[in-house]
Amino acid sequence: MGKLTAVMDINFNKNEDHNKLLLSELRRKLAQIKMGGGEKRIAKHHAKGKMTARERIDYLLDGDRPSVEIGAFAGDGMYEEHGGCPSGGVVVKIGYIQKKQCIVVANDATVKAGAWFPITAKKNLRAQEISIENRLPIIYLVDSAGVYLPMQDEIFPDKEHFGRIFRNNAVMSSMGITQISAVMGSCVAGGAYLPIMSDEALIVDKTGSIFLAGSYLVKAAIGESIDNETLGGATTHCEISGVTDYKAKDDEDALDTIKNIVSKIGEFEKAGFNRAESVPPIENMEDIYGLIPKSRADQYDMREIISRLVDGSEFKEYKEGFGKTILTGYARIDGWAVGIVANQRTLVKTKEGEMQFGGVIYSDSADKATRFIANCNQKKIPLVFLQDVTGFMVGSKSEHGGIIKDGAKMVNAVSNSVVPKFTVVIGNSYGAGNYAMCGKAYDPRLIVAWPSAALAVMSGNSAAKVLLQIETASLKKEGKEITEEEEKELFKRIKDRYDRQISPYYAASRLWTDGVIDPVDTRTWISMGIEAANHAPIEKPFNLGVIQV
Repeated sequence: MGKLTAVMDINFNKNEDHNKLLLSELRRKLAQIKMGGGEKRIAKHHAKGKMTARERIDYLLDGDRPSVEIGAFAGDGMYEEHGGCPSGGVVVKIGYIQKKQCIVVANDATVKAGAWFPITAKKNLRAQEISIENRLPIIYLVDSAGVYLPMQDEIFPDKEHFGRIFRNNAVMSSMGITQISAVMGSCVAGGAYLPIMSDEALIVDKTGSIFLAGSYLVKAAIGESIDNETLGGATTHCEISGVTDYKAKDDEDALDTIKNIVSKIGEFEKAGFNRAESVPPIENMEDIYGLIPKSRADQYDMREIISRLVDGSEFKEYKEGFGKTILTGYARIDGWAVGIVANQRTLVKTKEGEMQFGGVIYSDSADKATRFIANCNQKKIPLVFLQDVTGFMVGSKSEHGGIIKDGAKMVNAVSNSVVPKFTVVIGNSYGAGNYAMCGKAYDPRLIVAWPSAALAVMSGNSAAKVLLQIETASLKKEGKEITEEEEKELFKRIKDRYDRQISPYYAASRLWTDGVIDPVDTRTWISMGIEAANHAPIEKPFNLGVIQV
């Protein structure tokens, strides 16, 4: 693909300014989140001789290799009445320890003493899910006061609540997935089971403690007077109870011990995904900022984005002249062979001379994507979905042509795909288009959004119009008439509320995505994701089941 000829075009410059402002906002929000509970709590944490959760992870991971953070925005804007819960009170990263890819989970004790909010449990379960799907070793750095009691009803009893974590510990152990825990602070009540259900457990002397009930509760329950260190400190559990396997003198000693253990883990059976020598894209990746339009109504050529994400900017299209609102084809990302399924946001002309709207899935596009997904499964090629989709085409012509049937075939192929899938939400991600393009419900190994993304049933403008009609009709039933000015104000209020909900940060805070990322980091996320997936051999054949033909 040749050099972009319109780099100096005014629209390119406007887009670039807009997207770099979005990127600046992303970096600002990340910097704030990384402060956890704030400078004062970090200082108190250090005064106890303890490293913060992020410092622990940075010390543990190989500094010369890449890492990605899962769920950095978890809890963002949530629980404000409880003082907030930055990053869900737990930091999760995929990185390398002694050159071995692992996932690390570290409680942030500067946030409510590391207490578990509902989103904390959801994030921990997401980390375990990644470990299970990819057979990745998982390291837990425990420093938590346990369940956040004012919200215990939202974290304790249900299937996907706190107890599921310990169930997963047991299942992961039976699967042979390495689990190592270091107790580097409090570890109380039900949370005490997590490190002891791991393969190996460490505890830091004088700062780490494990018990089902602390000294105050013991006194209240059975009248025994005892201090926490004697009750459940490092000496107790390493020399008397035998609950833990290693006693560390401080945080660094504990983390060095983990490095030592991980360095001795044997080789794993690989899935066998194809990888060649990595080469960078020929096109400048930072052109992406000028290519993504400021307005969601504007068109652009997704091929230009793909050429800035793939090795050598080489993309071999499959059925190039057919079903043009979805692009399908083969490429490499950091050497890994991938099949790409991407929405095309330009107006395209069919052989009948009709124009098709960009970002909309038509019957022919769905058919093409279904066939391509099946091909990738047969060839054992991981799939990458690049979403900018407003949904499936509507209207009598589409309905009579069987758009629901063709859409169902695509959804079927995505659902039953056995090769790993990775999803990048670039722009719109609306309605059933989100599903067909491997949204969160369809088990992508990793799913991330760019700052330009929007996830919802429909656009804010369309939704606000529908909701306005409902609300005005309700008011009229009550005998109330509203002026044109009041209707405009009502529309704006509805749209503003809805627009907040379609923000990529709203989605990331609830872990509908694994994060909001800088577009130029996309190659790293996909490459590390495929490397992780290569730990887990494919165990079942691809089968579409029963479909309408």
